[in-house]
Amino acid sequence: MSKANILIVEDENSITTLIRFTLEQAGFEVRSAENVVQARTLINRQLPQLILLDWMLPGVSGVEFIKELRAHSRTQNLPIILLTARSDELDKEKGLNTGADDYVTKPFSPRELVARVNAFLRRYAPHKTEKPIEMKGLILDPINKTVMGNGISLILGATEFKLLHFFMTHPNRLYSRTQLLDFVWGDHVFMEERTIDVHIRRLRQALEPSQLDSLLQTVRGSGYRFNTEET
Repeated sequence: MSKANILIVEDENSITTLIRFTLEQAGFEVRSAENVVQARTLINRQLPQLILLDWMLPGVSGVEFIKELRAHSRTQNLPIILLTARSDELDKEKGLNTGADDYVTKPFSPRELVARVNAFLRRYAPHKTEKPIEMKGLILDPINKTVMGNGISLILGATEFKLLHFFMTHPNRLYSRTQLLDFVWGDHVFMEERTIDVHIRRLRQALEPSQLDSLLQTVRGSGYRFNTEET
């Protein structure tokens, strides 16, 4: 499973170094920017799973950048944790009302920061976490890369494993081919949408020995859904 990508936007090098070390030790992929201009470039190249954003940045402030991100469809739901030395309740309220999802006051505990990041990833990107998942007779272990279906060990390719992991962490929701490309393969990955159909077919074939392939449903003209609800 790929590591979750975290973007740090912070102009104090010592704080960036501390956060980067802490998050990399916790298993995350980390990129950093010293200002909003650099952050825009990095986000355009690859959308992160979460942003740790300093309030007081040179040029454009963190709060102004949040407004910018929330105004665009590509980044409007991107989880943002605001980092700041401003501890006043009015400042906190302003940051949250602007669109930040959480607010961490400097100085902060590295362990607390990792806990906050993990909490947001479980909420916004559960397929980026490593907790085993079990539903409808399927057991998927992200760490050991194993899948059991009704007691049978199933053999999945790497891409099919990623697809199943995503579907099991987002059950009963309809996803278009474009959405699956963005969520599973990653933002800004250029592939033919019909490639999804090939991997869906392979995933169904891998699930057939367990007789659970019917969980993966095609909604004609719309996309695919992993249906765990009783019919």
